[in-house]
Amino acid sequence: MCGIAGVLNFDGSPVDPRALKRMTDAIAHRGPDGEGWYRDKGVGLGHRRLAIIDLSSAGRQPMVTVDGRFALTFNGEVYNFRELRSELEDMGHTFRSKTDSEVVLRAWAQWGDSCIQKFNGMFSFSVWDSQLEEMHLVRDRYGIKPLYYTYVNNWFAFASEQRAILTLLRETPPIDEQALTEYLTFQNILSDRTLNSNIRILPAGNLCRISARSKNVVITQYWDYDFNEPSDKIDPKEYEAELLRLLRSAVSRQVSADVDVGAYLSGGIDSGLLTALGSELIDPLKTFTCGFDESAGSGIELSFDERAKAEKISSRFGTEQYEVVLKSGDLERSLETVALSLEEPRVGQSYPNYYVSHLASRFVKVALSGIGGDELFGGYPWRYFRSSKSMEKSHFLDTYFRKWSRLLEDDIRAHLIRPMRGKLSDAELRDTFNGVFGNRQPSDSRYESFVNASLHFEAKTFLHGLLVVEDKLSMVHGLETRVPFLDNDVVDFAMKCPVDLKVRRYLEDVRIDENSKLDKKESFYSQNKDGKLLLRRAASRVLPDDVTQAGKQGFSAPDADWFRGPSIVWMRSRLLDHKSPLYELLDYEVARLLIEEHISGRSNRRLLIWSLLSLDTVLKSR
Repeated sequence: MCGIAGVLNFDGSPVDPRALKRMTDAIAHRGPDGEGWYRDKGVGLGHRRLAIIDLSSAGRQPMVTVDGRFALTFNGEVYNFRELRSELEDMGHTFRSKTDSEVVLRAWAQWGDSCIQKFNGMFSFSVWDSQLEEMHLVRDRYGIKPLYYTYVNNWFAFASEQRAILTLLRETPPIDEQALTEYLTFQNILSDRTLNSNIRILPAGNLCRISARSKNVVITQYWDYDFNEPSDKIDPKEYEAELLRLLRSAVSRQVSADVDVGAYLSGGIDSGLLTALGSELIDPLKTFTCGFDESAGSGIELSFDERAKAEKISSRFGTEQYEVVLKSGDLERSLETVALSLEEPRVGQSYPNYYVSHLASRFVKVALSGIGGDELFGGYPWRYFRSSKSMEKSHFLDTYFRKWSRLLEDDIRAHLIRPMRGKLSDAELRDTFNGVFGNRQPSDSRYESFVNASLHFEAKTFLHGLLVVEDKLSMVHGLETRVPFLDNDVVDFAMKCPVDLKVRRYLEDVRIDENSKLDKKESFYSQNKDGKLLLRRAASRVLPDDVTQAGKQGFSAPDADWFRGPSIVWMRSRLLDHKSPLYELLDYEVARLLIEEHISGRSNRRLLIWSLLSLDTVLKSR
């Protein structure tokens, strides 16, 4: 796990070593254990190392093949590297280190870019081919590790974080208004855009080839999600057993490290199952829980504190349990660090991730996370169209677009962003939304097709946003987060599981939105038990019933109450300031009315308030 950066000058001029060092210095938090650089033929590669496997100097990067043709800077982990190393040794390769990075380098030298299909892991990396004068950028299937790039005039640059690229620019790029509009619609950026107008993120499962000779930049997709109904009917018990077997294998692969490994423990099914399986291999397993002080709340909002359940799981499996309890003041104190660490806001209120990763980093260097369980196995049943009624594809896309307009309704959003864009083209947003599906749009009007299309969309967007947040808020503490649910074998299995084994079928469309949570607790909890059916049954073989039968509970704080109570003065001082750079882009009066609407209790705008606070912080830093 590391930070990577690089520059390619198309005119062949040498890369300034001072510029390369500024890039790696900007991401030093990602690799406090070492640094290194490589320069050749107008190319510069940089690396910051977080030593996880083979802690010796043999693991130093960038790495170069013996013949000097290929140079690698690598971020992440390839969990099946030992098997690949044996295969390469049988073909005559000899190794100087015990790292997975060297396996990646030699695999590329042996098989070219087809080696990517062999990797089971999380990674972003660059390979320079000095013979063909080509640079290659690669991002893992799911986007667990981020990778950004820019193409400016006569040079190309990339890095694990945007801040490294910004050190090369004379001026801060203008705000990408399309990206900001996407965020204010979906609380996420669905395209490859960022808030910096000339910096893009390489999409998950993609490979980028940059030719120094032709100056061509070609991006190709090498993998995509493909949720499909199986043609053969198999006993559900066999699915349960196979899922548990695959997860046990994934955890076994991912606890392999030359440093201490722990696990996040929220008290839910996903983290509880990983804790149970991890405890079979590490005794005692260190576990980390984030709780919330709800004493200042109104009692209207759902409880999000899962410490009691986490402690019960910890006791059952004998883990070494550590907890942090957040209060409203912790939100206020962390906002600037969290927002600037993320560089731009993504999904959800992410400061709890910041605090729990900080807690974990005090005791371990690697933490297992349950991210991915919901998106693969149907953890959000209230977001799917669960109906036996058939519908046209266009109706599905329109309905789903409205479901995913998480922050604001179309007409309100149009008024809010008027200073930035006098006329908002909904067609532009809908094209971006529909484009996420690619060729995975519903193939017919069957119930299963719509649910599988929903799972594909959420894995490509919501899960991707969660992964970007998790990466940056763990790496700011020098902590590596691993996600066993995104093991290749587990994902391949999940994509071929029948929908009815994931989500309970309904006879009519079920809609539970953010606002309804305030008044329909019982209904909301009921719907939250309708998802992850297969995962619940598999987990019941190792976890107690009160965990596997509980409703889905998100990892977020009681922000709605805090923004009406203990944090109201602070929040108002930030967001009702006419001088905020927010209001160079957004309509102040519309924002004020939305904020007051939340404070009065007429609606729950906690997602919007967090988003505006984050944007305000990012804009002030520019």
